[in-house]
Amino acid sequence: MLPGLEAAELPADAIEVGRIADAWGVKGWFKALPHSADPAALFSSKKWFLLPAEKGPKTFSGVGLLAISEARTHAGTVVASAQGVDDRDGAEALRGARIFVARSSFPTPAADEYYWVDLIGLDVVNREGIALGVVRELLATGLQTVMVLSFQQEGKSIERMIPFVAVYIDQVDLAARRIVVDWQPDY
Repeated sequence: MLPGLEAAELPADAIEVGRIADAWGVKGWFKALPHSADPAALFSSKKWFLLPAEKGPKTFSGVGLLAISEARTHAGTVVASAQGVDDRDGAEALRGARIFVARSSFPTPAADEYYWVDLIGLDVVNREGIALGVVRELLATGLQTVMVLSFQQEGKSIERMIPFVAVYIDQVDLAARRIVVDWQPDY
């Protein structure tokens, strides 16, 4: 393992939240690129689980646990320091590593706010109880977020898109794994 990394197991609720882009400065700091516009998950956890880069050179194997000392925003990215990563060489060795954080360490969202990762896989039904599909992904279109649903019709896999805005979303029930919408199958 690299300096600063401990061998670890990926938590069962681990979510990929970003990757390490490069070293930042000469004192072991590194730049992290979050997958989300709001890097709250990176700031909420002092334990980042790293997996090697998918492409390019691999400087470690398996899962590494990195104990974060400090993280802050800088010029649209996140810069961080970690225990045991004391110089530029140590930080450069982390380049490309994928960052995972335990979902249980995410900050609690405000009322009527949801993490996208929590919506993936939820069943979507309309007010009449007609199944419209399962949330496959969410897209940020600039003005609004759009749910992309997958469903089967006549043996074919089809997708349906529904804006994730209050006028169409009646209820999100994470415990029941269901979203109720004001939407018809023929829209």
